[in-house]
Amino acid sequence: MLDLDSMQIIEAIANAIAGTDGCNLLDVDPGASTNRTVYTFVGSPEAVVEGALNAARVAYQVIDMRRHHGEHPRMGAMDVCPFIPVQDVTMEDCVECAKDLAERLAIELGVPVYLYGEASQNDSRKTLPQIRAGEYEGLVEKLGKPEWKPDYGPTDFIPSWGATAVGSRKYIIAYNVNVLSTKEQAHRIALNVREQGRGDGEPGRLKHIQAIGWYLEEANMAQVSVNITDVDQTPIYRVYEEIVKDAEKLNLAVVGSQIVGLVPLKAMLEVAQYYMDKENLFILEEDQKLRLVINRLGLNALGPFSPKERIIE
Repeated sequence: MLDLDSMQIIEAIANAIAGTDGCNLLDVDPGASTNRTVYTFVGSPEAVVEGALNAARVAYQVIDMRRHHGEHPRMGAMDVCPFIPVQDVTMEDCVECAKDLAERLAIELGVPVYLYGEASQNDSRKTLPQIRAGEYEGLVEKLGKPEWKPDYGPTDFIPSWGATAVGSRKYIIAYNVNVLSTKEQAHRIALNVREQGRGDGEPGRLKHIQAIGWYLEEANMAQVSVNITDVDQTPIYRVYEEIVKDAEKLNLAVVGSQIVGLVPLKAMLEVAQYYMDKENLFILEEDQKLRLVINRLGLNALGPFSPKERIIE
């Protein structure tokens, strides 16, 4: 196990991906309080599998889960690796990529791997919250249960690694709304809006939404952290407006929001159209529409939001 600081670890993994033939590393998005980094890269099916495996090889050498703490739910050094169809590939192609990577991780690194999303072979393992339940700290018990035998790899607990979820899915938008509140107040709002709600018999208001509340020590505020699993059904502006509505009921201030990783242009233009209609605005140019979205959602609140770097076609 190499002893590197966080930025060295982030860069080492990024270099492993970028150095893979046929892989194009589009974005690296680290979070301090979450102690988690999202890497977005594209390429042919063979190239992205190889890029993910190269990232895992480095992570195996430089990350020790016994020392890991962060606000985001997690269970492994490479916590999750989704394959997403972008162009000239099908979801079935992505399922095969997921199975290929899972098998190679198990054989080469000897780690437990669960399949999720469209690659899942079990309804009780379709979603990440299902698989991550108990997180890293609960893996010893979980791996010992027959119903939680990994799809690939050993049932042994690997303390330095944990376990990995590999899957295929549609594009998810990771979107956080900043609230001047406690973690508990932010989580209360999350329970109100997320599809799961508070559990059996108490669903939330928004379909295709996963959400939790957490606190960002470095920013001295909380966030309602959201995954939008189908932005065509539940657009970004609706998530933002619903969270603002709940915050106002609690006399809490919303101070902008944050997109983690990349966001499709179509989703951003839908937000622009919403505010243009709502405020009776006339805007023709695309870059001005994007400036409107950045302003209305407060996307610069935690750092500059660059459309050229963060928006994909």
